[in-house]
Amino acid sequence: MTAAPQVVVLANSDLLTAATAARLITSVIDAQAAKGTASVVLTGGRTGTAVLAQVLASPAKDAVDWSQVDFYWGDERFLPAGDPERNETQARDALLDHLPIDPGRVYAMEPSDGKFGDDPDAAAVAYAELLASKAEDGQVPTFDVCLLGVGEEGHTASIFPESPAVYETERTVVAVRDCPKPPPTRVSLTLPAIRRSSEVWLLTGGEAKADAIAMALGGATEAEIPAAGARGRQRTLWLLDKAAAGKL
Repeated sequence: MTAAPQVVVLANSDLLTAATAARLITSVIDAQAAKGTASVVLTGGRTGTAVLAQVLASPAKDAVDWSQVDFYWGDERFLPAGDPERNETQARDALLDHLPIDPGRVYAMEPSDGKFGDDPDAAAVAYAELLASKAEDGQVPTFDVCLLGVGEEGHTASIFPESPAVYETERTVVAVRDCPKPPPTRVSLTLPAIRRSSEVWLLTGGEAKADAIAMALGGATEAEIPAAGARGRQRTLWLLDKAAAGKL
């Protein structure tokens, strides 16, 4: 079972990222209070990276034991290590390189010049095996919070409308080719893997997203609007600015 979507609308993009950062810090503190550790799935893009910058700017971040947080990614652009377009690079620049984290708990997806070379399928298999090794049931860990963005056409992670990835029911991580926006090759969690999260937060802003959001929350299928299929077990939260929520 997954949770029905809840919608929170903030006045503008600055408030959206600040409020999401505050919520994320609180969620990590709560998870650590309950079980000693926390796990977060990071997203890229302008909004996702801005949230991480807001976490770094918050005095409340010092209430988190950052050495007891596991960091994963929902998707990654299959580019060389350190490429500025990689979600990992952006997350390190915005937050991770500035915190007392345990490097062994940062689980990045392999780059295109990594140990599998230019083979995104091998990188996807390796990430699926990593997730399975961290899971109690040998599939996917129960992530405390999975952060996701939403594209103008309704994609989330690197799962695009009517793409092979959106129909995947068995695998937890897949290579994605021929993406309609660059770069064309990526590695992504699938919707079944995303739905193993306790909480899924879809965060996005801007008028250009309004149609896709209205469709996602208005009953579109996940094949039409993949973001509609991204749900958490305990909570599914859409965090939007006023412009993105304009057609709800």
